[in-house]
Amino acid sequence: MKNPGVAAVLSFFFCGLGQIYNGQILKGIIMLVCYAISALMMYVVIGFITTPILWIWGMYDAYRTAEKKNRL
Repeated sequence: MKNPGVAAVLSFFFCGLGQIYNGQILKGIIMLVCYAISALMMYVVIGFITTPILWIWGMYDAYRTAEKKNRL
């Protein structure tokens, strides 16, 4: 059983960590890399748009995935 709240909080503190907690290792690593690239792109202004989107989507996805895993 995976706790959806824990998954969301982990993603809140570090994007992709909630996915890793849920057992989606590759997806979590990809999100970590994309978030790091997006954060670096803040120097080019586009990162100010993409970074919050990735961060919020990561929390939502981690929560939703944990709920799905618990239903199975």
